[in-house]
Amino acid sequence: MAEENTGLKTREEVPTDLTWDLEAIFSNDEEWEKEFEALKEEYKKVEKFKGTLANSPENLLELFQFEDDFDGRLEKLYVYAHMRSDQDTTNSKYQDQNARAASLATEAMSAFSFVTPEILGMSDEQIESFLQQNEELKKYEKTLRDIIKSRPHVLSEKEEILLAKSQEVSTTAGKAFSMLDNADLELPKIKNEDGEEVQLSNGRYRDFLDSKDREVRKSAFLGMHNTYKSFKNTFAATLSGQVKGANFYADARNYDSAREASLDRNNIPEKVYDQLVDAVNDRLPSLHRFMDLKKKVLGVDELHMYDIYTPLVDEKIEVTIDEAKQHVLEGLKPLGEEYNSILQKAYDERWIDWLETKGKRSGAYSSGSYLTRPYILMNWNDNIDNLFTLAHELGHSLHSYYTHQNQSKRYGSYSIFVAEVASTANEALLNDYLLKTLEDKNKKLYLLNNFLEGFRATFFRQTMFAEFEHEIHKRDQNGEALTADKLTSIYYDLNKKYFGNNVHVDEEIGYEWARIPHFYMNYYVYQYATGYAAATTLADKILTEGDVAVERFKDYLKAGRSEDPIDVLKKAGVDMTTKDPIFKALDVFDAKLDEFEKLLAE
Repeated sequence: MAEENTGLKTREEVPTDLTWDLEAIFSNDEEWEKEFEALKEEYKKVEKFKGTLANSPENLLELFQFEDDFDGRLEKLYVYAHMRSDQDTTNSKYQDQNARAASLATEAMSAFSFVTPEILGMSDEQIESFLQQNEELKKYEKTLRDIIKSRPHVLSEKEEILLAKSQEVSTTAGKAFSMLDNADLELPKIKNEDGEEVQLSNGRYRDFLDSKDREVRKSAFLGMHNTYKSFKNTFAATLSGQVKGANFYADARNYDSAREASLDRNNIPEKVYDQLVDAVNDRLPSLHRFMDLKKKVLGVDELHMYDIYTPLVDEKIEVTIDEAKQHVLEGLKPLGEEYNSILQKAYDERWIDWLETKGKRSGAYSSGSYLTRPYILMNWNDNIDNLFTLAHELGHSLHSYYTHQNQSKRYGSYSIFVAEVASTANEALLNDYLLKTLEDKNKKLYLLNNFLEGFRATFFRQTMFAEFEHEIHKRDQNGEALTADKLTSIYYDLNKKYFGNNVHVDEEIGYEWARIPHFYMNYYVYQYATGYAAATTLADKILTEGDVAVERFKDYLKAGRSEDPIDVLKKAGVDMTTKDPIFKALDVFDAKLDEFEKLLAE
């Protein structure tokens, strides 16, 4: 407890081997500045292609190659700046670098904005002819076919330039939220189980909610949400700005809605979104059953929102960083020796920034670019949640690694629709390994409870987020003002529906919308749930079918953007255009809940 009392460490106090090696991207800030200055001039060279793309397939090919090279260098510049900024959000030097990198990206986007309209000025027949004339250009065939498909949503060159220049302005709401949330917002101190006054932080919040002491849980819950409540109008302004921006761009590009525009980028049918919400709503009794069991086991008259995360088993599974590394290696052995060797590389090459430090961005993510290794930001605590977070983020990072190794720059990334599949499959495989290897009944119960909690948070909760996000976009589109009170009311009512009658839905939970960063990512959250459904199916195939399923899974990891995400997943063995994977995931939840109740009764 001593470290909590003295506050968070500074980065200088953290051992080097627990930090990420950003020097592998740029050896120092001066090198970054040199590349920044070079790229400021480099993108201007795109002007020479203007008005020439229809002249020959060679011109079009050269433009694509120039674009790929520039984009690769720009991404490298940006990821260094944003990760430096995230490791200490109070450092004005890296805030400045991050802002300049984003500004450069906007300038470059504007300079390249003529490309798509100019290509669309060509007939489909001429594009087909170019593809037949030049073998190298065929490497960009999917790009060209996607451009043809986008015809109804691409504007004139002048309009495209205007929209490109507006991009930096459109991110202001998200940036304001991030700075307020990560740097300026001061959370209160609360008393821990020993009666000591400790600092509440985003990184520690979940640990406090896991506390056996109900007063600690309540204090953390109230301290967190009342702080956000006190800034409710500011957060309502930032979220409203985000929603208005999404609706504006959708309307400008001739889409019926922001959701249609967002899903269309990856050719995802809107029915996938609606099927998810409908299927989960049909099976909310499963979540209600879990809440009823939780109320019974905890022995409380009323189950409050601050009790939701509380483990039903009086057992803590502490996991150190070194133990976590080994558990992940063992748990993911079904994916083969090659996969495990890359995991070891992640540890050895310092892909991971492990510890929570002063000013560090909250949460966890995987980042990096085509020209860098993958990187992971963590805020480590010695518990099993962080073990699963590590497996999750390594799933993203190895997905990136395989994609970069097997695709060209043009297709060397993947859509967010398939992104959560690799990460969640890792979690499912790790969970299976731990359940099979743990012999202690209480630890098995804890792990089953942890699975059920993870499912609630990843599947049910993210679907609730998806409902909320779509509702507020529709209301803004219909001309309603997204006031703090309205956002709070919508969010509170959804919690009432999802958690059922046996949960006392505390008033303060209504303000949780104010602290969810994913609402600034434009129809992102639903993909956690669809990804979970796909991952559950694929993990089951890996465990039951062995090498054949593993090879299909690795083909998915390698595919990048070479095919549409729906088709990539179909080839891996799961069809997300049906409700089947969603119901499969919900069946797994019910089965694990049965297993938990049976073991609890023994």
